[in-house]
Amino acid sequence: MSYELKSANALAGGTCCYAGSRLPVRGPKRDLTRPYFAFLGGTEMFGRFVKTPFSDVSESLIEVPCVNIAAVNAGLDTFASDAAVLKVARQARVAVVQLMGAQNISNRYYRVHPRRNDRFLQAQPDLKALFPEVDYTEFHFNKHLLTTLQALSEERFDDVRRHLQETWVIKMQKVIEALEGRVLMLWLTYDLQGRSAFSYEPTLVERSMVKALQARTKGLVEVSVAPAGRVDDLEGMQLGELDLPAAQHVLGPKEHARIGCALAEALQGLS
Repeated sequence: MSYELKSANALAGGTCCYAGSRLPVRGPKRDLTRPYFAFLGGTEMFGRFVKTPFSDVSESLIEVPCVNIAAVNAGLDTFASDAAVLKVARQARVAVVQLMGAQNISNRYYRVHPRRNDRFLQAQPDLKALFPEVDYTEFHFNKHLLTTLQALSEERFDDVRRHLQETWVIKMQKVIEALEGRVLMLWLTYDLQGRSAFSYEPTLVERSMVKALQARTKGLVEVSVAPAGRVDDLEGMQLGELDLPAAQHVLGPKEHARIGCALAEALQGLS
């Protein structure tokens, strides 16, 4: 196994922010005066620990700049509420938008962190009424909260799940409208080999939800992927001394290359 031991911020270009936004996205900052494709998404699209994320792979194949405006731990809310980042995406020929989990959005049951959407901030009155026996101060991450609720009562959890899925579709529609429909959806599917609602990624996103959006967009690219540790895809990753456990759960260089090729083919057709 071969990977480079570097500091946690060792990726070439680091992170950057575009004018008007405080969101740290994949660097280096790109020239937005030339025609480009925008890539908007979370940790997978950012390419954590990976020297060449799939946006760069696509760019090398189609020879059109592909601006990576993805952020680690970002979710749908991160971008839905960031007018500056949406402007960068709207000015692109087409924006590749990663489908991110439905658990990481603020809703009538709980609030999430505005930029690191995987973080649970506060239970709303409706959730406290539905699950009065829960001490919500114990939770820091949305998935931990939701798996606990599901274990307590499948029936009550179904109310939360349905609301999250409905809210996700509404927020995705708003993002697509903000980008004037010039959206290529990217659905990276993980099978985590379980039987619960949390045994696949993106969490709680079902095919019927995606189909409800397709007619509003330029299309869909679906790629089944596996984390680096499961498919021995760690070679070439840039890691700090304590990063190996985390790196096993993200996408490795070979998976990024495969996704980049699939997106390049779709973008070539659109352009």
